[in-house]
Amino acid sequence: MFEKGFEDLSVIDRFLDLKVNHQEEMQEIVQLASELCDAPIALITLMNKNIQYIKFKVGTTLEQLASNETFCQYFREGEEVMIVEDALQDDRFSNNKLVVESMVRFYAGAPLRTHDGLYVGSLCVAGTEPRNLSPAQKHLLKVLAKRVIQIMELGLSLDILKKQFLQAKNSEIKLRSFFESAGSCHLLIGKNLEVIAFNKNMAYFIDKLFQVKVFAGQSVKHILKGDMLKNFISEYHKALRGDSVNYEREVTFNEDIMWWSVTLDPGYNSEGQIIGISYTATNITEKKVHQQQILEQNECLMQIAHIQSHELRRPVASILGLVELFKANNYTSDPHELIMLGRAAKELDEKIRAIVALTE
Repeated sequence: MFEKGFEDLSVIDRFLDLKVNHQEEMQEIVQLASELCDAPIALITLMNKNIQYIKFKVGTTLEQLASNETFCQYFREGEEVMIVEDALQDDRFSNNKLVVESMVRFYAGAPLRTHDGLYVGSLCVAGTEPRNLSPAQKHLLKVLAKRVIQIMELGLSLDILKKQFLQAKNSEIKLRSFFESAGSCHLLIGKNLEVIAFNKNMAYFIDKLFQVKVFAGQSVKHILKGDMLKNFISEYHKALRGDSVNYEREVTFNEDIMWWSVTLDPGYNSEGQIIGISYTATNITEKKVHQQQILEQNECLMQIAHIQSHELRRPVASILGLVELFKANNYTSDPHELIMLGRAAKELDEKIRAIVALTE
């Protein structure tokens, strides 16, 4: 069961207390999960031993639930996506408050699991009609759940970083331990555009993209050039004024297209003064690829629906009309009628082949 993951409640409480900087992106994730899974309800939840807190949501006004009222209490160890096709027919949920009062019938959830295996919540979708998810939708839910935990762990790490490192620039060992344990690209920049610290991932990409060996004390002006430098300085000054900057960017790397989620956050000292910024870039190519796949699948379904509802009617109507004509003439026909029947059958065959092609 899900609650077996709660070995360290203090860690979960830290996630609950965390002020997530990516509020807009987290809300976009639940909106995306709702739309691409065709579910009216989508939630990002955090759960301690007694209460499930609903942090971001679409389609509900609920703020929290008792742990024994939740669906995700039944997550099994190692389970990537839990599906409940019809809660009313499931003994675990048939008397559940959500099923009885809110008419929830369908549920699909992906657990939020930290890098060290601790379960802290879920990304889930729900609806009032029994159904299932397609394999592509299940995979998308799993990918989005990974993105949620990336954002939360990054926020937690940056929170620690800003409290520990930016209070004293000589905390390099602590900073390095955090930087090199994370999969994203990290860079700390001072108030004069000087590089304070960076991780191996950042050094690698700077070297490959700009042919520059980055080092502490180096000016960003010696790394970036032209419009890229101009845009970065604009974003940098916005962060220095106390605003978080968030955006997604497409980059060509080794002839491959990669998508990155970029964040610039202000860094404060113990007196609350801004003394620099933290720059973080996270690879979200997989999420973008699967979003595009879902959009392409939806486009194919729309084309199939159009063919079925509009283009199939004409040849079918022609064939039915000719059949009635044959019947009225005691099933005798002239060559012209047979030619018309052949044309209608050919057109119908072409439309069916078009539908088959869209499903391949």
